[in-house]
Amino acid sequence: MTDGSLNQLAVDVVARAMGCGADGADAMAIDRQDVTLHLRHGAVEKLERAEAREVGVRVFVGQSSATVCGSTLDGAALTRLAERAVAMARRAPADPLAGLAGPDLLAHSIPDLDLAAATLPGEADLKAMALAAEAAALAVDGVTQCEGASASTSRRQVALATSQGFAGGYGRTTTGFSISAIAGTGTGMERDYGHSSACHVEDLRDPVTVGTEAGTRAVKRLSPRKLASQAVPVIFDRRVASSLLMHLAAAINGQTVANGASFLKNDRGKALFRPGITISDDPLRRRGLASRPFDGEGLVTRAMDLVADGVLTDFVLDLHSARQLGLPPTGHGARGLASPPSPSVTNLTLARGTTPLADMMAGVARGLLVMELIGSGANVVNGDYSRGASGFWIENGIAVYPVSEVTIAGNLRDMFRQLTPADDLEFRGSVNAPSVLVEGLTLAGR
Repeated sequence: MTDGSLNQLAVDVVARAMGCGADGADAMAIDRQDVTLHLRHGAVEKLERAEAREVGVRVFVGQSSATVCGSTLDGAALTRLAERAVAMARRAPADPLAGLAGPDLLAHSIPDLDLAAATLPGEADLKAMALAAEAAALAVDGVTQCEGASASTSRRQVALATSQGFAGGYGRTTTGFSISAIAGTGTGMERDYGHSSACHVEDLRDPVTVGTEAGTRAVKRLSPRKLASQAVPVIFDRRVASSLLMHLAAAINGQTVANGASFLKNDRGKALFRPGITISDDPLRRRGLASRPFDGEGLVTRAMDLVADGVLTDFVLDLHSARQLGLPPTGHGARGLASPPSPSVTNLTLARGTTPLADMMAGVARGLLVMELIGSGANVVNGDYSRGASGFWIENGIAVYPVSEVTIAGNLRDMFRQLTPADDLEFRGSVNAPSVLVEGLTLAGR
């Protein structure tokens, strides 16, 4: 289905809903194709292909609403879909904060963010990527096997229409591959991984480089030691430092804040981090994995600093949470076909610092370099943080041996205040951060 016809589908469903008695409506239509290849020991183990075309409609009757989705798209089925949604809305409880965006908030132009490639790799290309990554990992001395390699492509077309006059759509493609390498034998085995994904295949990392890195890291993790419980500085490698940004995003999510369930609910406009620290969210990044030219409610999207010079400038808001908090929406509404919008970040980034990682490590007499985290372990209500971790013990600025089965504990408020970013930021996903140093965390070991 072309962009134009998908847009027309969304517009048509809205018109049918209004014709069935809705006071307002919006509809999202999605057309998707996915191919995933799983490879083990050089042979294709599984090849999956999926295609779907679906539409979801949200209707308002007074202050009540309902959302229904379907994949049968002939005219009669679309009318039944609209009728069912209106009937459900008439039985739903009223919500005075629900409603569509007015014309003044809607996006009136849709920027080209170069999110969709004209062509995608075929099955032979996907197999070549996975084979190259697996072979490179197995070529590392000490790697005994690979859990497997995979490669995939996806194409998405999204269209949104509202009864307030918005109608627009955009496409996105994604290609990626991953590899998991195992070093050692028996009970002494250790594993590590590597992956890369991008909207355009030419932006992918080299599979040989990724496979070699995964194998090398797995070997370095052999014969880990355990640590005694103590309080030390902790450096989060950039692969895991991005998780701290996700904990922040959860705490400043407008829905969570509006429900009074965030430890940062009263901190808008207050200093959370050290001066000079910036955390931005940019839905308009060209070729960004989470970029979008408008949000799930048709609102204008814009790049913004959520933290500027260490100060929390705003919450992440959709229309509903913005109304509940009495604040302007920030264009962060995200939705699925069968669910109403909710706040969500896009391309989230902690700006690079000025200290090289080697210099940061050199300043640590005794501490932990974290390479992998286990479990969720962050309580957004009170900020308590506790996660399983593995990595390397630092002595006099040098990573001297691997460690495992350690738990890192602290409080996110204190961690944010004590956080120092290194200068090794790289953009490899939708959430990116350089390595960071956090002083005085508690390690619970043997």
